[in-house]
Amino acid sequence: MLLAPEQFFGFLAAAMLITVSPGPDNLMVLGIGISRGRKRGMVFGLGCALGCLSHTVLAAVGISALIAASPIAFTALKVSGGLYLVWLGIQALRSSGGARVADGRAADESLRKLFAKGLFANAINPKVVLFFLAFLPQFVVTAHGAVGWQTAQLGLVFTAQAAVLFGLLGYFSGAVGQWLNRRPRAGLWLDRIAGTIFVGLGVRLIVAR
Repeated sequence: MLLAPEQFFGFLAAAMLITVSPGPDNLMVLGIGISRGRKRGMVFGLGCALGCLSHTVLAAVGISALIAASPIAFTALKVSGGLYLVWLGIQALRSSGGARVADGRAADESLRKLFAKGLFANAINPKVVLFFLAFLPQFVVTAHGAVGWQTAQLGLVFTAQAAVLFGLLGYFSGAVGQWLNRRPRAGLWLDRIAGTIFVGLGVRLIVAR
């Protein structure tokens, strides 16, 4: 069973807004693209995006196992995940913005090394694991069944849109980096939008049953 259209597009919109909000991954993609060229920025971004696949597997297996073992445990996961999203949202809303992209040149690295660097940096990041466990259940409809498959599809959608957006950031890194550095308040407003989304999703996740 594929995701319902409203499920797919609702998740995609939220995922894209979160992905473009200033953070370590996309700012690093921009920085590498500016200092070492668009090709290296795109390759590093692809590695970061594909690192999400490991979190997708963990989330799909873990959420399915929780539902099979205990609906109460799944409810506890949803509530704790909702609280985590609310906390992330509050942090984003309180952010002072001013995100800047470093353009200093660093030692050159091969495309393979940059790809692996992005892949493993994301794959072993415990914060991303927590984010996936908190974010994906928001869009899982248990009444549709096949919860693990729904979760896997959501994770694949998140990975695909991240790969596309990070690739675009890498390709247009020079122009985007200069624009963001000239307009630090743009990062502030992106944080505000992402924070509002996090808080809204978190509250909905907590109260939904």
